[in-house]
Amino acid sequence: MGSRVGVVGAGYVGLTSAACLAHLGHHVICLDNDETKIEQLRAGRVSIVEPGLPELVRAGLDEDRLVFTTDPESLAEAEVVLLCLPTPKGDGGAADLGVLDTALATLSTVLRPDCTLVTKSTVPVGTAARLAARRGRAGAAVVSNPEFLREGRAVQDFLRPDRVVIGAAEQDAEYADRVEELYAGTGATVLRCDTAGAELAKYASNAFLAVKLSFVNTLAELCERVGADITEVTGAMGMDDRIGPDFLAPGPGWGGSCLPKDTHALLRAAESAGVDFAILRDAVRANDRQHAMVLRKVRRAVTGSVDGSLAGARIGILGLAFKAGTGDLRDSPAVAVARQLCRHGATVTAYDPCVPDSTPGLGPVQVVDDPYLVAEGAAALVILTEWPEFRALDWSRLKARADRAIIVDSRNLLDRDALHGTGFEVVGIGIGAD
Repeated sequence: MGSRVGVVGAGYVGLTSAACLAHLGHHVICLDNDETKIEQLRAGRVSIVEPGLPELVRAGLDEDRLVFTTDPESLAEAEVVLLCLPTPKGDGGAADLGVLDTALATLSTVLRPDCTLVTKSTVPVGTAARLAARRGRAGAAVVSNPEFLREGRAVQDFLRPDRVVIGAAEQDAEYADRVEELYAGTGATVLRCDTAGAELAKYASNAFLAVKLSFVNTLAELCERVGADITEVTGAMGMDDRIGPDFLAPGPGWGGSCLPKDTHALLRAAESAGVDFAILRDAVRANDRQHAMVLRKVRRAVTGSVDGSLAGARIGILGLAFKAGTGDLRDSPAVAVARQLCRHGATVTAYDPCVPDSTPGLGPVQVVDDPYLVAEGAAALVILTEWPEFRALDWSRLKARADRAIIVDSRNLLDRDALHGTGFEVVGIGIGAD
C-alpha cells in the first residue's frame, strides 16, 4: 500500500512529481492556489509540454490515486508533503524563498505533527534546517530531496533516476526512510547525506553543467580563430569517459528555468561564505557574451561586417524555446538573441513547434505557426533551438521564399552535405576560420 503524499505546487516539478508518485502506487494530493490550473488538471488537461506527463495525469485521475485541489486542509492526513515551489532569482542573485515561506506559514496549522516535510525546490544551504526550526514542534522534520529533472525527459528522470539524493539530520533518519520509500519502485541508487550536502549538491550539479557549456562555447570561438572544427574537437573529448559526450555542443548560450538562477544563487552563497568562485563567475560572463556572438554572426552574414546595420532587414528565426523538447521560454537564449536582433532594427519572424503564435511577452518578435513563413523575404535564417524536425524541412522551398540563401546555424544542427545543392550558405559555430 502506498503512502499518503501531498505535493505543494502544480508547476513543472510539482506536477511531474505528483503524477509519477501516483503511478508508483502512492495516493497523491496536489495543491496549488491557481484555480484555473487546478480545474484544467482535474479535467486531465496538461499545458506543460512533457512527453508522457499527460498520460500519467489522466491515469492517476482514472485510478483515483491523484487529486488536484486548492484547499490546504486536504493535506491534513498526508504522511509526506513535498514542497515543489518556485525559488526565482531575487535581489543580488540570491534565491527568493518568499513563496516557500508563505506556503509553510499556511501549512503549519494544517499538517499533522509527524508529517515529513520535504524541500524538493532548489533552495540555499540551510533552508531545511531553518524550516524545521520554524515548524517548532518535536518530531516535525524537514528533509531535503532535490529534483534532478530535465525538461523533455522529466518523466523518465523521475521514474528511472540516475540517483535520488536525500538529506536529513542524523536524528531524522526515520523521516528520511519515509522519503526513500516513495522511490521504492524506481530501482534508483539512493544517496543519503545531511541537509546541507543535499541542498548544495543540486546547485553544484547545475553550476558544473553551466561551466561545461561555457567552456565549449569559448572553445568554439577559439576553433574559429585558428581554423579548427569544434565538432571534431568535442568528438575527441567526448570519447574520454572522464569527460563524456554530453553538454559538449556549442550554441547561443545556456538558459532555462534552472541554470541562470542557480549559478547566481551559488555565486551569492559562495560570496557570503567568503569563497571566490571565480570559475563559475567567468562562466556566467562567458554566457552573457554568447548572445552578442550570435548577433555578430548574423550581422556579418547579412551585411558583410560584424558592425553592419540590420535596420529594415527581415530575419527568420527557427526555435524560441531554451532547448528542444519543451516550450519553455524562461531565460531562453533564443528569445534573447531574437530581441537583440529587433533592437538593432531587424524585423524578426519566428517559429517554434511548441510555442503558439499567440504567445505573449515577446514584444516585436512575430511568432508564426508555419516554419516556411519565417523565410518570407528573409535576408537570413537563424537556427536558435536544436529541434530535430528542422533537419527535415524542405530547404529548397525555404530558399524560394527567402531573399537571400543564408543560414546562421547557432546549434550546428544541420547536415551540410544534405543541404548541398539547395543553394544555402551555412554559417555554423566553431566551424571554419572566422
